Amino acid sequence: MPKFDTRVQELRYKVLKEIITHLKNEDLNESFYEIPKAIVKGPKPSMRCCIYKERAIVEERVSVATKFKIKGDENVIQVLPIACDECPLGGYTVSDACRGCIAHRCLEACPRKCISFDDKLQAHIDKSMCVNCGLCAQACPYQAIENRVRPCERACKQKAISPDVESNAASINDEKCVRCGACVYTCPFGAIVDISYCKEIVKMLKKSENNTKYNVYAIVAPSIGGNFIEVKNGQVISAIKKLGFHDVVEAALGADMVALNEAKELAERGKLTSSCCPGFVTYIQKFFPELTPYISSSLSPMATVAKYLKEKDPTCKTIFIGPCTAKKDEIKKEKVSPYVDAVMTFEELQSFIDAYEIDMAALPEDTYGNYGGSVYGRGFAKCGGLSAAVNEVLKEENIDFEVKGIAVDGPENIKKALTEFKKPNSQYNFIEGMMCVGGCIGGPCNLQHSIRTKLAVEKYSSSSQDKSIKDNVEKTLD
Repeated sequence: MPKFDTRVQELRYKVLKEIITHLKNEDLNESFYEIPKAIVKGPKPSMRCCIYKERAIVEERVSVATKFKIKGDENVIQVLPIACDECPLGGYTVSDACRGCIAHRCLEACPRKCISFDDKLQAHIDKSMCVNCGLCAQACPYQAIENRVRPCERACKQKAISPDVESNAASINDEKCVRCGACVYTCPFGAIVDISYCKEIVKMLKKSENNTKYNVYAIVAPSIGGNFIEVKNGQVISAIKKLGFHDVVEAALGADMVALNEAKELAERGKLTSSCCPGFVTYIQKFFPELTPYISSSLSPMATVAKYLKEKDPTCKTIFIGPCTAKKDEIKKEKVSPYVDAVMTFEELQSFIDAYEIDMAALPEDTYGNYGGSVYGRGFAKCGGLSAAVNEVLKEENIDFEVKGIAVDGPENIKKALTEFKKPNSQYNFIEGMMCVGGCIGGPCNLQHSIRTKLAVEKYSSSSQDKSIKDNVEKTLD
């Protein structure tokens, strides 16, 4: 059993492994209702009130994961109402840490005067009047007032998640959602999921007839260096090819191509925001639409290298593999859909490898050949990697331009940076934005999120033999 951070990830893995196994064996329709029983064996429940609810939830997971086509206007992040625990809505609540002080700063801070005190001078909040502004919590010298909100709501800094009026289950406001997947990783009950392309991927691999009808390329994100750390990266490449892929390409190669274009564009235009993270781009479009013209015209590294492959091999299929749910939304965009056919997460890749009964540890090591990325391209896995690459290109191309940039991760830091960026006299002329904290290494669909994986990414990045961005791209294009 692979190691995951949580049992929720483990459950998703088990369900997908069963689905992919039956897709491979071409008996999914006949076995559809047997999958819940295979996952929840019983007789006693292990996660919910009874095995029947556990099986009903698994059945819903199977239904979402086996949708054949993702509609253009459909959110790739979905709530499974049956799986939602409908967590109690506490809002701001006074805890036992209240000391009954005489300063009463909380009372003075409350604009609606909804705080009162009992005989023991303990503070209480009238929920019928409270609007959850949080000013009382900020004023309390003992930090005795806590904001008890649902984990999914706390994870979503765009406030796109709220309780459904009728069911009380979590509901996503698509107008605010940027598809980052923070809620997918955070929900303790796994009630929020990302739609899967697994059915289409199995079909693509089968129809290629071992790459005789057309070639199927896997494009792997640089953050692969922080996943599957129990085996060598060369063995992961071998495992991906064993699934039926013609070749494995590093998205880091696309990152090198993007760095070349983006650095030159920045020097020409004088002010720019990055376009590599689809969540960041969507965030700008939805919350800072006036800054949309400053978004780099470059496609993301995924789309850039996929475009290169399609131009070189017009009949080929390309499948991106990474830690990102927003990528599943990106490939529906008009500028990207012609180049990327499907997206697979690292969690799904682990399910594919085990469903196909591949022992990675027993495989020989393989390489990316001419499709590898430079040290800088691989550095895109972490926040600040793109900025370092842009500065490197300016140096390699002898372009005289001073970058006054900032690399920010997480929506709160992004909001602050963009607020400063839009000022006429802004101190920044370039913003690299990554929706996930830490960058792609903090993506929701990495197998693990620990300091060990971060160190593994650093080691992987520095292991590239290509130290020049320009030389690496030219070597590939020749």
